[in-house]
Amino acid sequence: MAISFKVFTQKDPEYWLSLILRYKILRHPLGLTYSKDDLVKEDKDYHLGLFDGDKLLACQILTFTDGDNAKLRQVAVDDVVQGKGFGAQLQQFGENLAREKGCKKMYCHARKTAVAFYEKADFTVRGEEFTEVGIPHFYMEKEL
Repeated sequence: MAISFKVFTQKDPEYWLSLILRYKILRHPLGLTYSKDDLVKEDKDYHLGLFDGDKLLACQILTFTDGDNAKLRQVAVDDVVQGKGFGAQLQQFGENLAREKGCKKMYCHARKTAVAFYEKADFTVRGEEFTEVGIPHFYMEKEL
């Protein structure tokens, strides 16, 4: 495997690969699609990917919400490589980027099924379970 990390924008071809992966892993199982408004909101975000050559294995979005915080969103790992550490590698890459941009805290709305993944990356649950996109989530954060 030739693993590499990339940061890309909506104008880059990697963005379309990330849309396909995110749809496959995150949206389709819930019967959700993307609206034009969903995609317009991603214009200023940082899109990160972990690749094996040209194949996208994992992706995530970082939204810088203010000078000190980064919101982690739309994390997807291809189901054929889940459990092999690629999500954790991409998470570390994203944390490093957030630190470089001056962020002090990273947070996310984690699906209940992903809480253990984030806990391994030293995120902490804050507050009670809530529903987002029809499924249970938790607010989680990590000091950088």
